[in-house]
Amino acid sequence: MKVGILTSSRADFGIYLPLVKKLFEDDFFRPEIIAFGTHLSQKFGMTIGEIENEGFPVRHKLQTMPDDDTPLSIAHSISKTIGSFSEFWNNNQFDLVFALGDRFEMLAAVLAGSPFNVTFAHIHAGETTLGAIDNSYRHGISLMSDIMFVSTDEYKQRAIEITNRPGDVYNIGALSIDNLKNVKLFSVKKFYGQYKIDLTKPTILSTFHPETVNYEKNILYINELLGAFDSLKERYQIIITMPNADTMGMQIRDRIEKYSIDKNNIVLVESLGMKGYLSCMKHCKFMIGNTSSGFVEAAFFPKYVINLGKRQEGRILTPNIFSIPIKATSILNTVGEIEKLPEPSPNNIYGDGETARKIVEILKKKHHV
Repeated sequence: MKVGILTSSRADFGIYLPLVKKLFEDDFFRPEIIAFGTHLSQKFGMTIGEIENEGFPVRHKLQTMPDDDTPLSIAHSISKTIGSFSEFWNNNQFDLVFALGDRFEMLAAVLAGSPFNVTFAHIHAGETTLGAIDNSYRHGISLMSDIMFVSTDEYKQRAIEITNRPGDVYNIGALSIDNLKNVKLFSVKKFYGQYKIDLTKPTILSTFHPETVNYEKNILYINELLGAFDSLKERYQIIITMPNADTMGMQIRDRIEKYSIDKNNIVLVESLGMKGYLSCMKHCKFMIGNTSSGFVEAAFFPKYVINLGKRQEGRILTPNIFSIPIKATSILNTVGEIEKLPEPSPNNIYGDGETARKIVEILKKKHHV
């Protein structure tokens, strides 16, 4: 079975990893990685190298990155991605192609494949993020996919509501849990050896992406967050992983970079890689930001998460998550609350760490193997 794996960023490949390993280990499959988006951008760390460092060949590479983060450039990038993939699907045939998540470039790649009747399998279907335009992208990908893999029963019901195809929706849990159960994470000592970052210090892990629905407010939002960091850096090391390529993402990135100059306890990282990021999450005190990893992965350890604003609004809130407005005073008050609490209790609703195996079994069963 010839299988394509669409990956446009460090984030989605980190999630894909346990499935990629299963596909490459199984002689039934002929997997080919299709890398595009920020993977091929120097500005975003050329994260295609992370794929190759894991030992996987990247068969296909498509240049689709926008020039900057304005709405016009994002629209041009969508157009460029559709154009690039129109040629690609015309020249390459697959039995199945995996698409993960809700990025604009993932939608564009899938959209280009629809006239060619490419068979898509959508991973992380059914989720809702009302503060990001990606919400409509995710559901659009589902509508053009033949198979939908979801991470909870609630998301299964939503995917069925969106597509009206209950027989094509499978709750198989989250691939991130496979990573957490099967990957040996760095100790504090090994993490320091790898990144020269000392996690013996009380540490906050932060990732803040733009709200693409209210993108004109993002500078106000990042100023509020950095205002909170001004107080928190006196007693915490703050590790900031940089935002992705969304509308206003570069302006947020620029603001963070300028803020961090000559400031102790503020550490900027372009990409820790999947293993490094999860290791940092394991050893940090808590998280502040608006990333989806604050929902799925943080529930596993578990870690307290201060979820900011509306980007992730609509996702399931487990008891370790504090969802608050993007205001410095609210952030500082919530940190004060967390500092008085005992460690959170495990509350993992995202599966048993066997997601990759379940996906492989479903595909084989559908092909009568």
